[in-house]
Amino acid sequence: MSVSARPGLGPEASLLLGLAVGDALGVPVEFMERGAFLVTGMRGHGTHGQPPGTWSDDASLALCMADSLSRGFDIADMAWNFVAWRREGRFAARGEVFDIGGATAKAIARLAAGVPPEESGERDEASNGNGSLMRIAPLVFHSAGRPPEERLALAGAASSITHAHPWSVAACHVLVEYLAKLLDGKEKVAAYDELRSELGKADIPGMEKLARVLKGDVRDVPESGIKSGGFVADTLEAALWCFLLSKSYEEAVLRAVNLGDDSDTTAAVAGAMAGLFYGAEGIPREWIDALAGLDVILRVAQGLAGRPGFSGAS
Repeated sequence: MSVSARPGLGPEASLLLGLAVGDALGVPVEFMERGAFLVTGMRGHGTHGQPPGTWSDDASLALCMADSLSRGFDIADMAWNFVAWRREGRFAARGEVFDIGGATAKAIARLAAGVPPEESGERDEASNGNGSLMRIAPLVFHSAGRPPEERLALAGAASSITHAHPWSVAACHVLVEYLAKLLDGKEKVAAYDELRSELGKADIPGMEKLARVLKGDVRDVPESGIKSGGFVADTLEAALWCFLLSKSYEEAVLRAVNLGDDSDTTAAVAGAMAGLFYGAEGIPREWIDALAGLDVILRVAQGLAGRPGFSGAS
């Protein structure tokens, strides 16, 4: 069913749709060099040979998290969803896993072998890909409004299932904190200024890697200085840069995709921000309607909106 036939989509659906559309736009050009292509709309095939509208591990693992959060915060439950995705294609766009990061693959293999989720994540400095950042956005609906130290602990626990190094945890925390400000109705630049004021001098392990985001102004970085590879700090910076310098959902995600390299993840993270900020009505309808598994996304969003202790749209 078309999203146009589903009135009253709340912030949960807006964020998940924004993330999934950004992911699907980037999948066909993932790993391609910046400047070697130009994406202007939904297309298919390319890098992974997938039909148009196919999302990747970014949206799949975000849906795994969102589904789990609909039952409360339980990292063992999240971890089981990750294993089911890898084994059975649960929450995969077309029932098949075609893309997975190295650290995520190792962590899920440990989980499947019985390692508890508190111990499964990669902890070395070389394991700071964007695999937890790409899926962390739904956590905002559980953590917003809680004390700061609790919000940090939640982000750390959720990230560490696959990515336990402080750099990854810090990046996840910053993203969720920024999303919480958008969820609270703040304008994007005001929210960014507040984020820098609160976290720029915070004594939190890993924050030193986010200096250009938190101590400087990412909007001042030229495109040539924006890296769009798989390193977690680069992805956070690139996604914020795309979102803050854009005036619409469409502009934000197309900027992200056309940066190249890890195009689907940059666009998924930027798309989560932009989807939450502009709402589902701000996402081009034809892009939403092209998504594989649209009903699955909307069903997970509905469950997340009805999570324990929650009585309505944020």
